[in-house]
Amino acid sequence: MKDETLLGPWVRRFLLEHLVAERNLSRNTQASYRDTLMLLLPFVSKHGGRAIDRMLIEDLTPSIVRKFLDHLEQDRQCSSVTRNQRLATIRSLAGFIGTRSPVHLAWCAEIRATPFKKTAKTGIGYLEKPEMDALLAQPDRRTPRGDRDHALLLFLYNSGARADEAATLIVDNLQLGAQSSVRLRGKGNKFRSCPLWPITATSLSKLVADRSKGDAVFLNRVNQPLTRFGIHRLVTQYAELASKTVPSMAKKRVSPHTIRHTTAVHLLRAGVDINTIRAWLGHVSLDTTHVYAEVDMEMKAKALASVDIAGLRTTNRQRSLPSLVAFLKAL
Repeated sequence: MKDETLLGPWVRRFLLEHLVAERNLSRNTQASYRDTLMLLLPFVSKHGGRAIDRMLIEDLTPSIVRKFLDHLEQDRQCSSVTRNQRLATIRSLAGFIGTRSPVHLAWCAEIRATPFKKTAKTGIGYLEKPEMDALLAQPDRRTPRGDRDHALLLFLYNSGARADEAATLIVDNLQLGAQSSVRLRGKGNKFRSCPLWPITATSLSKLVADRSKGDAVFLNRVNQPLTRFGIHRLVTQYAELASKTVPSMAKKRVSPHTIRHTTAVHLLRAGVDINTIRAWLGHVSLDTTHVYAEVDMEMKAKALASVDIAGLRTTNRQRSLPSLVAFLKAL
């Protein structure tokens, strides 16, 4: 049995050579690919009857791939978006093998022919201003932990940072003074700067007092950096508490990314132009940021629906249409 027929060495090369050396993908993207294969390989081993270390490339058949995708949706209760994300990893692995082993081109074509499932476009989730205020009011600021949690929530709202960006933030990235700002490392190791409100700067100054420049800003109870999972849990716990005073929050799935969306929507409502919001959030393409403009259009449509159009009519029919057009532009 030749090594070229074994799946294991190809998986190793895919993870180390392709994802790291060739594409230089972010740690989170690498982890996503890795996690897919950690789920896939035991599943294929179980259904193919072969140990993982002796598994052949041909053991990963299109039918087993489809069974795995069904398993994700039915047994693990994953969404169609997650299902498609896992499939993208499998297709990428097949392409990697196919381009380096011509004898597996036919197998590669069969695997890559597995179709993505069409998913319904869902609107972004964000918090209204009273809901965000209720979330910020939950930490008990009389305690050191409450002070830290309030500073974290305020920072997420101010900067629109991702959970991983907040988790890896160090003291040296903060510029606290007359014009406070933060330097964030986002996707693709790209840096961006965001201004900080005075209240945010004051909270962070208190939090990082007497810290070294290389220390993490947000620490847990044992003085270790908070992970993105810890930040997610913190946000969801406070959101559950806030929903008791603001019932509308109980219907929303609140996460650090929800706060990120909230920042963008509130900036848009405040009149900040879409390109500035793109730079604020660290989006590469303006198309990604335009989703928030669509949310704003939905708000305008609701405002229009609540207007009594009959009240806009004038006695002069010719003057009615321009007046209505001017009203619509004003929205």
